[in-house]
Amino acid sequence: MAHFAKIGLNSKVIGVHAVDNKDLENADGIQEEEIGRQYLERIHHWPLWKQTSYNTVANTHKLGGTPLRGNYAGVGYTYDEDEDIFWPPKPHASWVKDMATASWKSPIGDRPEVPAEQIDTHYYVWNESGQSWDLTEKNA
Repeated sequence: MAHFAKIGLNSKVIGVHAVDNKDLENADGIQEEEIGRQYLERIHHWPLWKQTSYNTVANTHKLGGTPLRGNYAGVGYTYDEDEDIFWPPKPHASWVKDMATASWKSPIGDRPEVPAEQIDTHYYVWNESGQSWDLTEKNA
């Protein structure tokens, strides 16, 4: 089964559709994205489709294969044509793109590890106004 993202205005993903592998095959039985795109265009009368891989997350293929377009596309994601990557929605205004992982990162780095003695009672939350990771009590 192959998956294709339906691309709308401003390169936003507005749907994801599954396509049977046989509907991507050329005369020699080789799967081609363009054949799948044409198949979906005929059915849905929509011209903008990009194949996406269910197994691709953070620019890594979960089964060890070649990642496709950075991330599995979801509704609300954005397709970056220049980089050929599906980007999830930006979580905070200050966050920046990390091209290597096709994900958003805080401007000060990764979320810190919760100290072992607080692992069951606390977690870190991004503080946009303070540009910091704040240790927060669970259920507070």
